[in-house]
Amino acid sequence: MKILVAVKRVIDYNVKVRVKADNSGVETANVKMSMNPFCEIAVEEAVRLKEKGVASEIVVVSIGPQQAQETLRTALALGADRAVLIKTDADVEPLAVSKLLKEVVAKESPEMVILGKQTIDGDNNQTGQMLAALLDWPQGTFASEVVVEGGAVKVTREIDGGLETVNLSLPAVVTTDLRLNEPRFAKLPDIMKAKKKPLEEVAPADLGVDVAPRVTTLKVEPPAVREAGIKVESVAELVEKLKNEAKVI
Repeated sequence: MKILVAVKRVIDYNVKVRVKADNSGVETANVKMSMNPFCEIAVEEAVRLKEKGVASEIVVVSIGPQQAQETLRTALALGADRAVLIKTDADVEPLAVSKLLKEVVAKESPEMVILGKQTIDGDNNQTGQMLAALLDWPQGTFASEVVVEGGAVKVTREIDGGLETVNLSLPAVVTTDLRLNEPRFAKLPDIMKAKKKPLEEVAPADLGVDVAPRVTTLKVEPPAVREAGIKVESVAELVEKLKNEAKVI
């Protein structure tokens, strides 16, 4: 079976995010970028399925600027076979991402699409669900375990009350949660081999998708700075400060 994995280039999770001086958005100039952590988990799961003999080919796709090639090369070094970059400098919203992925699915005809459940920049948690709806495929979101058996995939989902197991007929869409696996590190020989693996570039217009934003960002502000806490000597002092200083009682 063929597996399609969607990945995104985001600000590295170790970097402290800064807001632009004009409050128009988040500062990305001269900032370290890397693959979205949930996307790393999606790539790892696809590679593990290939190592088990379940998958025969892994195709990774990303939507973004030319620099997103680096993210795709990382996925290729981790074990993917081919890559597709939908090149655009626009800020693509989840619905447009889903429509673009739908067109790639129509072209590649995979039996499974695996995505991270969300990205750490937008935190929308929408693309996987929208893609499944557009394709009219079954979906297993927030996966903590994925088992392919015959023409179906059994997905154990993390829900508020614990775990839920669903059985999906293939083809299907699966979104990954944190506890699904531990992503591997790319080895130097694999990084070198990844440079020779096929990477195709297309434009949104080539796929017939309008990526114009439907939402306008008016202003971006950093969260308020929290004041340092204090220690009190007694319950009476605590009550006094809550009443007279904090004015919460």
